[in-house]
Amino acid sequence: MLYVVTGPPAAGKSSWITARARTTDIVIDLDRIALALAGPGAPNWQHDPTLLKVAHRARFAAIDEAVKHRDQVDVYLIHTMPSAKALARYRRLAAEIITVDPGKDIVMQRVRDMRDPAMTAVATRWYRQHARRPHGQPAGRQASRAW
Repeated sequence: MLYVVTGPPAAGKSSWITARARTTDIVIDLDRIALALAGPGAPNWQHDPTLLKVAHRARFAAIDEAVKHRDQVDVYLIHTMPSAKALARYRRLAAEIITVDPGKDIVMQRVRDMRDPAMTAVATRWYRQHARRPHGQPAGRQASRAW
């Protein structure tokens, strides 16, 4: 099964996956990929732009390969703000789309406490985009418990 886990920065997407994934499952997380590619002592969330380009390419390759194996293992993919095109692809792959959102106040506090200040703009954009979703169009199954 493919699980696409969405939500604003610092919402608890990784924690949601950690609470569910088995050691044999595949977890595709851009932050984890970037850390694996970075030199010693690299920060957890504030990545160099060149490193991010390489990490994005590795993520795309990982997704392409992992979806071929979703019948044997669960695949968890973190995608903060999937485009309409990406969502259509995930739906064609019969993905379960999970939205992790403990609420804007909690997210903004976590971003202030734990993330690069630039993530405030990403979180703000996520909430604006989420608020514009046409009424009755679900974002996916909600997992709004604060992890």
